[in-house]
Amino acid sequence: MVRWTVSELPGGWCTSALSGLADTVRGVTYNKLQAQSTAEEGLLPILRANNINSGKLVFDDLVFVPEDCVSRTQVLLAGDIVVAMSSGSRSVVGKSAQVEAPWPGSFGAFCGVLRASQEIDARYLYYFTQSRAYRDRVSELAAGVNINNLKPGHFEKISVPLAPLAEQKRIAQKLDALLAQVDTLKARIDAIPALLKRFRKSVVHSAVIGRLSADLRVPIEKSEEQEQLGPLESWREVTLASLGELSRGKSKHRPRNDSRLYGSEYPFIQTGDVANSGGALTSSKVFYSEFGLKQSRLFPSGTLCITIAANIADTAMLAIDACFPDSVVGFIPNKDDCVTQFIKYVIDDNKESLEALAPATAQKNINLKVLNQVKLRIPPIKEQTEIVRHVEQLFAYADQLEAKVAAAQQRIDALTQSLLAKAFRGELVPQDPSDEPASVLLDRIRAQRAATPKPKRGRKAATS
Repeated sequence: MVRWTVSELPGGWCTSALSGLADTVRGVTYNKLQAQSTAEEGLLPILRANNINSGKLVFDDLVFVPEDCVSRTQVLLAGDIVVAMSSGSRSVVGKSAQVEAPWPGSFGAFCGVLRASQEIDARYLYYFTQSRAYRDRVSELAAGVNINNLKPGHFEKISVPLAPLAEQKRIAQKLDALLAQVDTLKARIDAIPALLKRFRKSVVHSAVIGRLSADLRVPIEKSEEQEQLGPLESWREVTLASLGELSRGKSKHRPRNDSRLYGSEYPFIQTGDVANSGGALTSSKVFYSEFGLKQSRLFPSGTLCITIAANIADTAMLAIDACFPDSVVGFIPNKDDCVTQFIKYVIDDNKESLEALAPATAQKNINLKVLNQVKLRIPPIKEQTEIVRHVEQLFAYADQLEAKVAAAQQRIDALTQSLLAKAFRGELVPQDPSDEPASVLLDRIRAQRAATPKPKRGRKAATS
């Protein structure tokens, strides 16, 4: 936790409580019956904590309330800093974003606004609320048992390193320029995982139509009909059932939350585990007991898991012996007919087609009969093995690149905080001895506040 002392700050700087530099405005309270999700005349849009995303305001998923719920003070102004004041998550409370242009709306009761004094550069103050020092202090102050609350009084306990006003403006302008470059770089890097996902999908598609293994075959002249089929004559059309055993998982006992079912012996895999596995199930969060195993079935390592309910045709290879419910099908291959990983690629490539076979019901599912009759074209087992080897090589390359992207994302996040730390140590822009000292500025703000009568409490309807 950063604590500033005057001796550590550049000449002309001082420290101030955040509350001494900005007024705090409480959010709008309203009855749920007054709120609606669409705009109408006489209603004002309301920002909530979910509209604060990575230091920016996102103007979607708004609620709209009657104008008379909003006081004139609560109407947002350009430069206002919207702060999440209450949340069950410590990572959410205190997060902030600035209103960069006039916007005819307000903010809900779980948010607050810091409205900078006219003697303070609002952008400078906003950047302080993006700093690690601010977020760490908020976490200390707002920590609660079930809910984290940042109270207006807490802003009196948050210390801000205050530069002279002219330097505040220089710092804000420099940060605007530097962080715009960081944002551009971050956007480019953040786009790479989606490209890698498309790359993997393209690799799988190329694998199951024979493009990856074309160099293994002796070229022959093909008819137009053969051209349309894609792979050569060595590929054959078969049903999934002919290549191995397809069996639904079992979980017969009711109720399913019976504590006797669970223990620490036998891994129990569910549809969500398959969907989120990344293609391989190496561990489990839930385990069956001996009692649980008796009403289920233990599938061996090497089984291909295929979901047939809710998330249809998600797949994963079992790297452990495990049980699963009847919403998951286990495919155990005939080793002489197919390579299981290749069958996984075929199903992955045809996921949308399999989803389309599900009846249009609230809970989508396909039955085992449908899966048994699924037709697929497969090459000789030697070619399947080579295809799997080639795909795994390409996936390994993608994994390496993804790891580098993740590391780059961390470095970019660290770069942002490094720039902010330099800014509030007075190291980002040069000092100018002719600037009015921040202490004089602070005295003037205090005098102005003392001379300004406090507004009376009460509500006055906002006007459009």
